[in-house]
Amino acid sequence: MGSATREALHESLRELDSTGAVGDNGSGRDLTTVSELFAVGRVVARTAHLRSALSDKAAPAEVKRQLVQTVFVSSVSERTLRLVSAAAAGRWSDEDGFVAGLEELGIRAAVQSVGSDVSIEQELFEFGRYVASDAELELALGSKLGDVQAKVALVESLLAGKASPQTVEIVRQLVQQPRGRRIRTLLRYAAGIAADQSNLTVATVTAATPLTEGQLARLRAGLSSLYGRDVKINVIVDASIMGGLRVQVGDDVIDGSVASRLHDLKLQLAG
Repeated sequence: MGSATREALHESLRELDSTGAVGDNGSGRDLTTVSELFAVGRVVARTAHLRSALSDKAAPAEVKRQLVQTVFVSSVSERTLRLVSAAAAGRWSDEDGFVAGLEELGIRAAVQSVGSDVSIEQELFEFGRYVASDAELELALGSKLGDVQAKVALVESLLAGKASPQTVEIVRQLVQQPRGRRIRTLLRYAAGIAADQSNLTVATVTAATPLTEGQLARLRAGLSSLYGRDVKINVIVDASIMGGLRVQVGDDVIDGSVASRLHDLKLQLAG
């Protein structure tokens, strides 16, 4: 992510925070802003001249705000219009960064709109694990040749009654606008944003056998100390690593598995 995009995203997130979590109907659980941000992002992504104009670093911010008003005033709520206008006023590094920024705003708005009893991050992780366990399902959701509306219908049928409406809306967005990313990558990316919005860092821990509560507590304490914030641990049991742990936090990977050490030894012997 370029420095200009980081700054533009930061300003957009400040605007999101300033508008609060309450939707247009006065309910903190309103999904209007979430669905509208995603819809606007899809329109921008598929409309080349609009995408170029709104992400043009040389264009005056007020001109871009007026363009947002002209295009979207009749189709989105006042809050969404305000958020998109603020995003367009930023100086994004490139067009892709602007589109990704709108998507991130939607994911963070989704987290804002849920109660404390709902963990969007956990729901996305569980769905990602389910998708990863079924090759046919992963292909159905991730194939570039698949019908988009069929993918949306499949997501809705799989998550109906099993996940919050916010999580369903996020996954609907991911399969409609993958931007070249694999479905597992998409779900992990969205879960990371959701966790960050909840002031958490997520560690995905792969172990050969289930971890005890004591082991989890010690691991959580160590990772929290390392990263300077609370760490949520998601555990994947995979006997193929043979022993030890593989820990992934964002782009950081700590691989202490037996399988990894054996692989390294084989490479040394081969050399």
